[in-house]
Amino acid sequence: MTRWKGVLVITAAVLAPLSASAEERLLTLRPEKTRVTFNLKATAHEVNGVLALEAGQIRFDSATGAASGQITIDLRRAETGNSLRDREMHKTVLETERYPQILFRPERLEGIVADSGISNVVLLGTVVLHGGEHTLRLPARIKVDDERVSAEVTFDVPYVEWGLHNPSFLVLRVAPVVAVTVMTEGVLSSISNVAGERSAAPEARSGKAARDGKP
Repeated sequence: MTRWKGVLVITAAVLAPLSASAEERLLTLRPEKTRVTFNLKATAHEVNGVLALEAGQIRFDSATGAASGQITIDLRRAETGNSLRDREMHKTVLETERYPQILFRPERLEGIVADSGISNVVLLGTVVLHGGEHTLRLPARIKVDDERVSAEVTFDVPYVEWGLHNPSFLVLRVAPVVAVTVMTEGVLSSISNVAGERSAAPEARSGKAARDGKP
């Protein structure tokens, strides 16, 4: 009997870290700490520009690979540093008056996000761009430091294949694929903590109302 107790204790000690890290978590990105850049190769030069993160939340469970949420990019704030080129980009390529945003909806996580340190994972999901939906894989290098998270993501977007206008003209040839890099920071929290905070809020308000003599 004593031997079996020892086995159970050892098993519990081994599985405890796995159970602790297997809970569903929420990553909230900070737009002010996010930089999204793109690089487009063209004849004799390259075009470099920036995009703006509007909002982003990713809900994931490393144990099951389940993921959900949404990341929103504001295309109306895209710029390359050249006003004439930017005007043409917004009018004929991005058509931002008609399609002002890019949406990415995560669906699955490949790999495990460690409780601390660096992890290499892949986030799979659907991107909504220019009225179409496309599958996208985002390889990410993530660093976790308590609740603070930093991440770097680099991927290619075949924008011509996805229905956007190729701005090539006469001798000016532009690549049909644009490279995108995302450097971001965010806050990591457990879903159970978030739910607890939300449920505690109505109780706090009702307690305050009782103290104030309000029904």
